[in-house]
Amino acid sequence: MKQHRNPIGKGALENIRVVDLTSVIAGPLCTQIMGDYGAEIVRLEPPSGDIMRHVGPLRDPGMGHMHLQLGRNKRSVALDLRRDDCLEAAYRLVKRSDIVVSNMRPDAAARLGLDYASCKRANDSIVYLRIAGFGQRGPYAGSPAYDDLIQAGSGLSMLFRDAGDAAPRYVPANLADRVTGLTAAHAAIAGLLHRERTGEGQEIEVPMYESVVSFLLGDHLAGESFSPPQGGVGYPRVLAPERRPYRTKDGYVCALPYLDKHWLALFDLVGQRERYGLDPRFSSITARTSNAAALYELLGSILATRTTAEWLEQLKKADIPCSPVRTVEDLLTDRQLVDSGFLRMAEHPAVGRIREPGSPVDMSRTPTAVRRSAPGIGEHTAEVLTELGYREVEIQRLGSAGSGRRAQ
Repeated sequence: MKQHRNPIGKGALENIRVVDLTSVIAGPLCTQIMGDYGAEIVRLEPPSGDIMRHVGPLRDPGMGHMHLQLGRNKRSVALDLRRDDCLEAAYRLVKRSDIVVSNMRPDAAARLGLDYASCKRANDSIVYLRIAGFGQRGPYAGSPAYDDLIQAGSGLSMLFRDAGDAAPRYVPANLADRVTGLTAAHAAIAGLLHRERTGEGQEIEVPMYESVVSFLLGDHLAGESFSPPQGGVGYPRVLAPERRPYRTKDGYVCALPYLDKHWLALFDLVGQRERYGLDPRFSSITARTSNAAALYELLGSILATRTTAEWLEQLKKADIPCSPVRTVEDLLTDRQLVDSGFLRMAEHPAVGRIREPGSPVDMSRTPTAVRRSAPGIGEHTAEVLTELGYREVEIQRLGSAGSGRRAQ
């Protein structure tokens, strides 16, 4: 078995320099992914730090649990960018960098002097990636955007009602932010590849709303994919109210017969092949999709007849896809995650022992890795300004020489 999970070595984005002007989740996730790939990330924060630093639980001020993940593989520089001298330091940083990632609104970035046009004057070949709430060519441009707002506005929340819940609700995770962060990360890498090939920078926009809508319509555009329409929107299989973890005699199980052979094997397990194996509603994937509600209701009644352990053993033996239904707490000791090294205990120099997930990407030649612990607010201000050519007296005049506890 291969054993190259997270060794320390050269990453795929080594020597790529990133100026991180982001806050909250989507932008910091984008740059965290780039840092996991080996990029050098310098995060410019206000002296108070990004808001997510202060979301608990936390052991030390400014070192909240989400920051410990989103802030890894980054250096923190705390500057008041409303001051001309601090803004000049930011321009020096942009001049020596490859990409700027920002989620400031365009008008706010322009007022501050850190929009694409301003950064391009400092570095003509800069790649400037801007995460927005909504695409700037549409009428929603400039509207506020937070995860819950995007979940509601994109149709995601209403899908819960469409799938049988009593009312719309939100996914119990910051899904819109994280889908957008993932989209932004691959857009950033594509922009950097173009720059490597041509020497040309560019401005890239990644809007939250369109990112999540694209994510959803991949499943749910359905009959409206065609003109004229071949039915309405919605993918029947995933909207079936009965599609959920199924009750067993003593708990829950996830069973997913998918191919014809899976369903026939299941009907064999319960002695019902003659009754259901030739039923035209269930005889092909097209028929099963059209009759998903009836199919999953039948599956639920079957799975209720035995215990979870019995079903997991028998389904695996019959080569029918299945899984236990885990809680988040279960993940902390899950053998797949722990034995592979994905979920590990680490020693953070400032806050002590922490548990952290690694990158899900495992590369044999250019490994992803946690090379640097999440920093304190402004921890690397003096260090980075020195690299930019500032003298100690000038650094003191800029008003912040790093306020966080050392975490390297």
